[in-house]
Amino acid sequence: MSVIRELLVELTGTAEFADAGRVGDDVDLAASGIDSGDLVRLVLLVEQRVGVEITADDMEELRTIADYERFVAERSDAGAGAGGA
Repeated sequence: MSVIRELLVELTGTAEFADAGRVGDDVDLAASGIDSGDLVRLVLLVEQRVGVEITADDMEELRTIADYERFVAERSDAGAGAGGA
């Protein structure tokens, strides 16, 4: 299970986010029942657990689990590359 799915399960207490068959990677999180407060908490959890910064501008682009996973992968790779330079 992806880190984003793990955080969604932890945040909502709903196991359905662990199952890609029930909540697909491209489903809009707001449309799946996550309210704006939970989305903010998700961002804070991602920042704390994964160590990537998410700006307000970034948040506007993050709508699906796939968006979050792609963002985290890109930022994690960029951070790893910067650390080695």
